[in-house]
Amino acid sequence: MEEGKKKVVIIGGGITGLASAFYLQKMIQEQNLSINIQLIESSHRLGGKLQTVIKDGFTIERGPDSFLARKTSMTRLAKEVGMDGQLVPNSTGKSYILASEELHSMPGGSIMGIPTEIKPFITTNLFSIPGKLRAAADFILPRSQSGQDQSLGQFFRRRLGDEVVENLIEPLLSGIYAGDIDQLSLMSTFPQFYEVEQKYRSLILGMKRTGPSQPKKADSKDKKKGGFLTFRTGLQSFVDAIEAKLDPKIILKGHRVDKIINSHHRYEVFLNNGESIHADAIIAATPHQVTQSMFSDFRFFEPLKSVPSTSVATVALAFPAEAITNDIDGTGFVVSRNSDYSITACTWTHKKWEHTTPKGKALLRCYVGKAGDQTIVDLSDDQIVKIVLEDLKLTMDITKSPDFTIVSRWKNSMPQYTVGHKQRLAVIREHMKKELPGVFLAGSSYGGVGVPDCIDQGEEAVQNVLKYLGCF
Repeated sequence: MEEGKKKVVIIGGGITGLASAFYLQKMIQEQNLSINIQLIESSHRLGGKLQTVIKDGFTIERGPDSFLARKTSMTRLAKEVGMDGQLVPNSTGKSYILASEELHSMPGGSIMGIPTEIKPFITTNLFSIPGKLRAAADFILPRSQSGQDQSLGQFFRRRLGDEVVENLIEPLLSGIYAGDIDQLSLMSTFPQFYEVEQKYRSLILGMKRTGPSQPKKADSKDKKKGGFLTFRTGLQSFVDAIEAKLDPKIILKGHRVDKIINSHHRYEVFLNNGESIHADAIIAATPHQVTQSMFSDFRFFEPLKSVPSTSVATVALAFPAEAITNDIDGTGFVVSRNSDYSITACTWTHKKWEHTTPKGKALLRCYVGKAGDQTIVDLSDDQIVKIVLEDLKLTMDITKSPDFTIVSRWKNSMPQYTVGHKQRLAVIREHMKKELPGVFLAGSSYGGVGVPDCIDQGEEAVQNVLKYLGCF
């Protein structure tokens, strides 16, 4: 290390760690700060779950396939690394719920499963008459107790009833976290729903007033653009573009951090090869299980041991277009948890993201694995593909075998923000201020699982580090 320079170690080279390294390097260059950076990643590549396969003209995402356009940190970083010209929005179309062995159109006017228009909700066959009447109780029910955390399931069941929750809300919301909505924290996942209820009392009326206004009907010749964005060249190309902007000397791949000790507010980071690195500040952009292991000498991290994570897999299937004879008008479906299916959702990728698929071909992307039923993820590729195809053939008329398939497993990769998540983190961070000053947590285990959420956390961690080091 250069004499007199402070050392910041960033542990974890997923999108959070990458964003941290990029923005810290940028601040050092712009303000001529006397700081060195070291980015440590245990695997031999950066980007974490952002992985893309380019094969036979197909662009296939192994992990996330897109991000919410309204969360601007991703588009801002894309512009900074010269990738904004590759951004492309999704094509919109009908979405479906698979329930009672039938594909039901998503009721018009529903926002994250919450009905805001009466007619589509009344006329849908997705719910029984008693189920619809129970949902109407939302108009008269009182607010939740102020400030109290509760599970998503408890909140929505109380307001709209079991049937609406299990056939519509649960498959939509749990798909984001691959979790059990009866365990997930309302305040840590969708606090906006609580805020709407507190302000308007009725969730339905509140979402109608605060939700996005319905766009005017587009010309039939034009395809309406959706609220998601991705990169024409795949999300991994975004990772590659960020890495290309970093000084290669700061990147250390293929090295795992085994232990971190505090020596008079300066840290020693021990690597699995027996070497160690000194640090004045640390950004731990690591999954919570890894964080707890690295800081095993500090007992206040022990609650992280009990934070569950679910395992999921994605299954991409490439077909000749003529193989799918019952080509449903839409972009995909989610599966009611009352249904006897192994898949939890299916995206008709060739329709939602047309750039991913060559002409004359079709690309389906299915999801398996959920809280309480993760054993399928441990099966062989052939077994998983066989199960997925059997499920698909119950809803679509598929006459040929796929040209190829790609199965991507993500073991214990989806952190579950269970009830009390925010309070647990607040206690841990208070202890860190006293016992580990200059160490900051960031990443999907802590403050949001979406890619823009992770970038936001990386940026915030950089600001915290610079403040701690007295740079401003």
